[in-house]
Amino acid sequence: MKVGIANDHAATSMKKELMAYLQEKGYEVVNYGTDGNESVDYPDYGAKLAKAVAAGEVDRGIAICGTGVGMSIVCNKVKGVRCVHCSETFSAEYGRRHNDANVVAFGARVIGMGIAKQIVDVFLTTEFEGGRHQRRVDKIKALEEEQ
Repeated sequence: MKVGIANDHAATSMKKELMAYLQEKGYEVVNYGTDGNESVDYPDYGAKLAKAVAAGEVDRGIAICGTGVGMSIVCNKVKGVRCVHCSETFSAEYGRRHNDANVVAFGARVIGMGIAKQIVDVFLTTEFEGGRHQRRVDKIKALEEEQ
């Protein structure tokens, strides 16, 4: 699986550690974030990631900023992206199972590295259930088409 990851200045060290963790697990990781700690605008990096996910350049995305909120808002503005913002694994799991989320967002100032790794593991290994949930995802896609 090819995974994109984006971050702002608040999440550079978390991003770097997660990239190494994912690469050790055999994932191909594409870096769409900043590598510095100087203040940057998170929409620039979140948009790059979301557009890559929507275009199929990567299979799933991970978006990290201070709280995860800004990145999730940006990612959800891109047609074809369903970003789940979470601070625990239950939302990551059900974001995949029921919503076919293709991007996960969380905050480097909110959760620690242990929880971040657990969230990423669950997000990347959980499959979409389809069935009645497909009907609901189709309604989300139809709403995007109206815009």
